[in-house]
Amino acid sequence: MSDGSPFLETSPSARLAAFSALVESGPVHQVTLFTGVPVWLVTGHAETRQLLTHPNVVKSLTEVPHREHTPEDLVKATNTHMLAANPPDHTRLRKLVSAVFTRRRIDELEPRIKQLSAALLDEVAAQGGGPVDLLSAYGYPLPITVICELVGVPSIQRDEFRDLSQTVMTGPTQTVEVYLAAVTKLVELIRHMIEVKRATPGDDLLSGLIAVRDDGDKLTDDELTSMIYLLLIAGHETTVNLIVNGVYTLLKHPEQLAALRKDPSLVTSAVEELLRYDGPVMVSIPAVTNGPVEIGDVTIPPGAVVMSALASANRDPRRFAAPDTMDITRSDNSHVTFGHGIHHCLGAPLARLEARIAFSDLLGRFPRLRLADPDAEPARYPGLLLNGMARLDVLLE
Repeated sequence: MSDGSPFLETSPSARLAAFSALVESGPVHQVTLFTGVPVWLVTGHAETRQLLTHPNVVKSLTEVPHREHTPEDLVKATNTHMLAANPPDHTRLRKLVSAVFTRRRIDELEPRIKQLSAALLDEVAAQGGGPVDLLSAYGYPLPITVICELVGVPSIQRDEFRDLSQTVMTGPTQTVEVYLAAVTKLVELIRHMIEVKRATPGDDLLSGLIAVRDDGDKLTDDELTSMIYLLLIAGHETTVNLIVNGVYTLLKHPEQLAALRKDPSLVTSAVEELLRYDGPVMVSIPAVTNGPVEIGDVTIPPGAVVMSALASANRDPRRFAAPDTMDITRSDNSHVTFGHGIHHCLGAPLARLEARIAFSDLLGRFPRLRLADPDAEPARYPGLLLNGMARLDVLLE
C-alpha cells in the first residue's frame, strides 16, 4: 500500500472494505500517507496492542499537523497534554486530570444527558415528516452540549467551538492558513475562559482543573490550555461519530435493529459492537520509535513514524469471529477503538454513556426510524484520524 487510500475514501462501504483488506494482507505495512509522510502502519489486533504499549514507541510533536509552519508557543498551548506526553510527564498529567475527571462525575451526568436528549428529540419530532439530518439535529448537539456544560463553555460559544474543532481535526486536509487560524482562535477562546474561571470559579471541569493540586503540583498554563483543547475536541467529535455511524449501521442491518428494539437491554453490547464495527476513529495518534521495535516478525527501525489502523485491528479475523459481520450480541469484544495502554481514552466511559442514552432514546421515540434514501451512501469526511459522516438524512415516520 502506498497512498493511504482508506483515509481519503468517502464511501462508508469502500472505507470499511479497505480496512478489512489491509488487515487481511498482513499486520504491518510501510505506507506513504496522503500527506506525504512515510509511516509504518500496524493493522493487526495483537500487533496494535503490542505497538501501543512498546517502550520504544514515544509521542513526538514532530507529527503535529503543519508543524513546520506552527509557532512554537501555539504548539505548546495545544499539545502539552497527556495524549502527547511520555512518562513520567504523562503519569503526572494523568494523575492530576483524573483527580477531577472522575468516573463519579461522569455517572452524575446521566440525568442531564437524558434531559438534553429528550429536549433534542422533541425538536426533531417537531420538524415534521420530511427528511431530517440526524447529525445536525441530534448527533452533534447532544455531545457538544454535554462536553461544553461539563467543561464550562458558555452556550453562546458552542457552535463556534464546533466549527473550529472540525477544522482542527481535519488539519492535514486543510491549508496552513485555515488550520492555523482555527487553532489560534481556539486557544484565544480557551485562554479567555480560563481567565473568567480563575476570577469566578464554578462547579465545572475547567474550574476543577485550575484548582487541582497534588503535593503542591498543579497544571501549568500551557498544560491547562492544552487539556481543555483536547477535552473539547476529543470530547465531542468522537461521540458525534459514534452516534451517527451507529444509527446508520443499525438502519443498514434491520435484523440487528429489530433485535435491539425487542430487547433494549442489549444496548450495552450493541454500543461495543458499533465501536468495533464502524468506530469513530480510524487510526491512533502518530508516534515515533526511539529504538528498534519488533512487531510480529517485522523490525521497525529507530526514528520511524508509527501508527495503528484501529479500524483494521477491529476487523482482524485472528481475533474476531466473522469480523465483517455486525452482531450486537457479540460477547468477546475487546476492540481497540479507545486505544490501549497508558493512553487509553480517559473519556471512554462518557462516550459509552452518551451512546447508550442516544440509541435507547432515539429508537424508543421513533419506532419507524429509517434512512431517507436506503440506496445512497452518506459521504464521510476525508481525513487521517476521524471516521465521521457529513450528514445523515432519515425519516422519522
